[in-house]
Amino acid sequence: MQTTKEAMEPLPTAGQRSGRRQWLARAGAAALALGSPWPLARAQPASAAAEEARAPALPALGSELVVPPIRLLDGALFDPAQHAGQPLLVYWWSSTCPFCALQSPSMEKLWQSQRAKGLQMLALSIDRQPAAASAYMKQKGYSFPAAWASPEWRKNFPKPRGLPITLLRGADGRLLLAERGQMFAEDVEAVAELI
Repeated sequence: MQTTKEAMEPLPTAGQRSGRRQWLARAGAAALALGSPWPLARAQPASAAAEEARAPALPALGSELVVPPIRLLDGALFDPAQHAGQPLLVYWWSSTCPFCALQSPSMEKLWQSQRAKGLQMLALSIDRQPAAASAYMKQKGYSFPAAWASPEWRKNFPKPRGLPITLLRGADGRLLLAERGQMFAEDVEAVAELI
């Protein structure tokens, strides 16, 4: 039951509600960017939240980035060693991650514009099942190379804390970019300048 004071307060306008949603989205993105496991803990089972809490920090810029071979969702084998001397973009994502959903269209555009110039890309899904990642890729029409990073595979190449995670390995094998959290379209476009 509303009190007289509450009943007299006007309802928020559509613009105010939209502003609140935007603020909440930014707050959630900031929490992810800072490595807070809270948003992931609410969206994933307790085991996933515990894994996220144990996840390592982002690798240091300039460090060597060695990615083990992995089977892509389309069945092909992706062996980064075969692409030595080419830049490699590693993108950790999930079909249930709202920040990934906002970033992935920009990643597709980057892939389309830079693959002919030698960019290699490996999008690593942390969905619970590979079928969820495959269905999402098909639904969205994404063509970038994607794989399901099983918990077993992640023992050799652990996902850093947060989601999405974007790493760019230069042609020399050293890390040029390490970003946690959503990158905006202009930030993703700027990756091309590093390649």
